[in-house]
Amino acid sequence: MEVSFSKEIESLALGAGDTFHGEGILAITKGLLQAGVAYVGGYQGAPVSHLLDVMVQAKPYMDELGVHVEACSNEASAAAMLGASIHYPLRGAVTWKSIVGTNVAADALSNLSSPGVKGGVLIVVGEDYGEGASVIQERTHAYALKSSMVLLDPRPELGRMVEMVEQGFRISEASNMPAIMELRIRACHVRGSFECKDNVSPAVSTRSLMTDPAPFDYMRLAHPPVTFAQEKLKVNQRIPAARKYIVEHKLNELMGGPRKELGIIVQGGLYNSLIRALQQFGLADAFGQSEIPLLVLNVTYPLVPEQVAEFALGKRAVFVVEEGQPEYIEQEIATFLRRRDINTPLHGKDLLPSGGEYNVEALTGGLIPFLTKHAPDVDVSSAQAWLQGNGERRTAVGQQVQATLHEPLPIRPPGFCIGCPERPVFSALKLAQQDVGPVHIAADIGCHAFGTFAPFSFGHSILGYGMSLASRAGVSPMMQRRTLSIMGDGGFWHNGLLTGVQSAVFNGDDAVLLIFKNGYTSATGTQDIISTPSEDAKANASDKLQSLTATNQTIENTLQGLGVKWLRTVHTYHVDEMRKTLNEAFTTPVGGLKVIVAEGECQLERQRRIKPWLAGLLKQGKRVVRVKYGVDEDVCTGDHACIRLSGCPTLTLKDNPDPLKVDPVATVIDGCVGCGLCGSNAHAATLCPSFYRAEIIQNPKWHERLLGSLRSTLVRVLQPA
Repeated sequence: MEVSFSKEIESLALGAGDTFHGEGILAITKGLLQAGVAYVGGYQGAPVSHLLDVMVQAKPYMDELGVHVEACSNEASAAAMLGASIHYPLRGAVTWKSIVGTNVAADALSNLSSPGVKGGVLIVVGEDYGEGASVIQERTHAYALKSSMVLLDPRPELGRMVEMVEQGFRISEASNMPAIMELRIRACHVRGSFECKDNVSPAVSTRSLMTDPAPFDYMRLAHPPVTFAQEKLKVNQRIPAARKYIVEHKLNELMGGPRKELGIIVQGGLYNSLIRALQQFGLADAFGQSEIPLLVLNVTYPLVPEQVAEFALGKRAVFVVEEGQPEYIEQEIATFLRRRDINTPLHGKDLLPSGGEYNVEALTGGLIPFLTKHAPDVDVSSAQAWLQGNGERRTAVGQQVQATLHEPLPIRPPGFCIGCPERPVFSALKLAQQDVGPVHIAADIGCHAFGTFAPFSFGHSILGYGMSLASRAGVSPMMQRRTLSIMGDGGFWHNGLLTGVQSAVFNGDDAVLLIFKNGYTSATGTQDIISTPSEDAKANASDKLQSLTATNQTIENTLQGLGVKWLRTVHTYHVDEMRKTLNEAFTTPVGGLKVIVAEGECQLERQRRIKPWLAGLLKQGKRVVRVKYGVDEDVCTGDHACIRLSGCPTLTLKDNPDPLKVDPVATVIDGCVGCGLCGSNAHAATLCPSFYRAEIIQNPKWHERLLGSLRSTLVRVLQPA
């Protein structure tokens, strides 16, 4: 049973006269339908996953509107979908997580931007940047610059965001340039409301088909020799048309203020944080009205030279708030001003951090020297005290924790879910390396990347989603021992099949590939993939407690069809068998690519599937058995090798009940899902026999009640007085 978006789907159907209440990313989704989008695609990834997830689950409603929705295999295939808008008056939208997704889509985006588009194109990207980001620290802005695409960065207010969706399509059609809308995580999750419009069924759609294809036009191909002419069109026609549209439709917002001698130019997405920072100086009120004039860039590329110059002219100083580096916007503004011989002092990265998220504290810290120099009448002491107070509170909390724990608070990186089927494989890998020696491990994007954290600390490189096998190609020939590449089933279908497996088989590489087959792209929200167990298999499973991944053999069949000869499928929780299989893969005289498919259903999806089933059985008064593992305190030696080999959050420590022993003992706390890893590890690694397996029976049979009563009586009799 997958995550349900039924409430979100209801919000998509709101019409004129209704008021939408909810999060930013869902508002954007609603805006697409109001703008008459004809087709939607993409690849999931935070913070924009909901857009595609909701659209996919709302397929019946999309069919009514005539909107085609496609869950793409990767970002490149999503970007290639937009080719439909090159010839035809179709508005298309795709979404993915940036910057990693934009990297994957770059080839298709370049070949889309060169001929330009006829129908409006909007690419909604989740701009995951800053200290809390889960990807590399780069910005989408570079792609807009190099490929001449409009870049939208809307002010985080739902009404404005939805308006910019429609304006994004319109400016794309007016300039023939694809448009990118970047949404930071704060914009995706900002809550608010806006007055809805009716959804628009596109003129050409799945319910109103075209009869004939467009006539052949070589100028619409991204192919020499016309690519040079297309490049000239970008400079001479498209960018000027985009700038004209920006000015005529007031896409960038000029907000006046009484302190006209100063000015701030800010990316639209940073507006809320900037206002909060100005409030620390008493320069903005609770309604967002700033005393310093603001130029809010809802479109950060292309900039309009005349608009920037007019804003800066005659001011004592201008402050540019641009998150991230390099400072593309600041450099372009400086160029505009100097070419017009406007010598207004310009500040930005000289006062603000060069990298990282621009939260309120970062902006406040940059505004203090700016105002001290150019507005000495402004009292900055309250803002300085606010920053100092924040720092002191953090220090006080840290000291309090340290005083309580008698040591600093331990670092707690993210980790595998309780009962995750991938954890036992890393336990087996740890044991296998005791047998064969340390091996080079190419890691990958996905849940299995948590294996790079303690207690496993496995992985020498992460080069991209599905790229692990390809990334070891330069290492394998130089290594005496075989290398290991780790890949998830999501990464396998995203990129790994072609860039890794096909290349390794073609070149006859002698390497080992471990594929985690958990049935979903779990790290992005457990979306379905081609190797997901079918709905029939989920519904008709004879034993719902068993993993269902074995019902889909698409990965195995694909590998065999591609020519992989050495192929083993092992259930992930069988630690000893997995250890032996890894040893065999590292030591067998058989050459070529050796693939181990580690099969075990994602525990989150498994729990979503079996919990309603178990609840139904209990409601009917039927017998239900739940497995729980524990540790015998009298047997546990306090060695804790079990914890070092597992890392399960429910396997932890507690004080030793024996007053003569000082070492804490291992214990299994509430939350255990009964996966059995602790026991399997104890067996495979020949650890102490302190683990026990208990069955908790609800609604037991009459003879089980009788047997339980007899056992309790016998235990009481045998207990010492």
